[in-house]
Amino acid sequence: MKTYLCAYLGSALLALFTTPAVIWLAQRIKAVDRPGVRSVHERPIPRIGGVAIFISTVWLIIVLLYLDTTIGDAFKEIRPQLTTLLCSGTFIFLIGLGDDVKGLPARFKFLAELLAAGALAFVGVRISSVAISEQWTLHLGLLSWPVTLLWIVGITNAVNLSDGLDGLAAGISAMTCGVIAVFAVHGGHAVMAVLMLALLGSLTGFLFFNFNPARIFMGDCGSLFLGFTIASSAVLCSMKSSALVGLALPVLALGIPIFDTLFAMLRRFIERRSVCAPDRSHFHHRLLELGLSQRQVVMAVYVVTLIATGLGMFMLVTRNIHSLVVFFCILLLLLLVFRLVGAVRLREVIAGLQQKYAVGCQIKRETEIFEQVQLHFRQAKTFDEWWQAMCVAAEQLNFSRLYLPLDGSHSTIPALTWQRNGNEHADPVDKIEMKIPFPGLNHGQQLSVEFDVSADSSLESAGRRAVLLTRLLTERKVAELPRSETGKLCVGKKPDVADVVTYREESFVATSHNWSS
Repeated sequence: MKTYLCAYLGSALLALFTTPAVIWLAQRIKAVDRPGVRSVHERPIPRIGGVAIFISTVWLIIVLLYLDTTIGDAFKEIRPQLTTLLCSGTFIFLIGLGDDVKGLPARFKFLAELLAAGALAFVGVRISSVAISEQWTLHLGLLSWPVTLLWIVGITNAVNLSDGLDGLAAGISAMTCGVIAVFAVHGGHAVMAVLMLALLGSLTGFLFFNFNPARIFMGDCGSLFLGFTIASSAVLCSMKSSALVGLALPVLALGIPIFDTLFAMLRRFIERRSVCAPDRSHFHHRLLELGLSQRQVVMAVYVVTLIATGLGMFMLVTRNIHSLVVFFCILLLLLLVFRLVGAVRLREVIAGLQQKYAVGCQIKRETEIFEQVQLHFRQAKTFDEWWQAMCVAAEQLNFSRLYLPLDGSHSTIPALTWQRNGNEHADPVDKIEMKIPFPGLNHGQQLSVEFDVSADSSLESAGRRAVLLTRLLTERKVAELPRSETGKLCVGKKPDVADVVTYREESFVATSHNWSS
């Protein structure tokens, strides 16, 4: 017990002394977070507070583990795993620090997380089995690798995304460390209990400077290190007993960040944005929109987390299927909280998924049409055939009109115009008129092509189809195409009376034809 108390108090005092020094250092090297669109603070704040958390945790752990005590003896039993955890955590910390100081691509950080998690899995820190009950144990086999990587990387990023308000990520992480420490003591895993208490102490000392109004942020170096260490420690604790509660308790403690991350990914997927794209629709942003202050939002999240973890403690005394029932009931409670604050709306999600599916089908259909008409352009050997392919493309891509001015050297026709049948009385609101530069029939000549694209389905679709036609226009150099042998321009077959095709001195007008490839 003395070792546990020393781990907590020692790291807390160390954090109290090192955090002011980190604040001074951050200001000297300009490692500050300036107010922006996503920010809720109004002045530059130092953002490398994770340095204080890392130093306060790791150095104390190294001292305690190498002392000639029962904790030191227990450390020898899992030396490879714990050493790899500390080294991988240090690697993740350095990656986060580099992002805070210089900025790193999201993909690079994700790859680093995978490598660090893979190193742990390689030395045996894996979720190989989960005991649902005394009679039923789920053995993962080869799936233990991807499940472990998903768990560690997922928890790491969930903690990272929760760092949006003063003291939010630090407070939630502190509660999670406390929960894992209780489970470790309950399961006789003394080394992991010391690690979690040391991390809890460092967060306690750091919160004196991070709680609203914050004097320092933990930054990515802190949030990534916290998430990675917590996720890895939970796996190490659960390996000894394979009990469901070993993973369930951290999930409940981190329930709000986990659900917030999942809903953010779903929201960005529906909006057709990158999953790494920033936004202001997180759980804490919703609470701010309801009129709560930063401090009130953080305290509300603390209360919900305490309730979830407090109820989750019943899993330590329940057996068999009852633990699973308790776990899912608490998850439903957390989902209800998200529903109450408007962070998730089922009807909007369903409507968004339907719209995304419809748009995806539309894009696929337009792409297929583009690839088909592209063959007409590539098979065109003369200017006549090229113009014929243009008319086919305009017809298939639902254009209303094409207008191509010429230089007067082609017979007596100064311009070519294609027009869809029945388009004379089209409502101007239903079409978009565009004019783009176009290389002329003679080298060095610059003309312009005018076209009307139908916007009946959507403006987005009209814009895509305009881009596709532009690609077709620029794919082939018209000046390199030979003229027709007769010296006159024609459009495929000889027009009949039903085709509104006229030859005039001032223009050439042709309605669409059903040309086959």
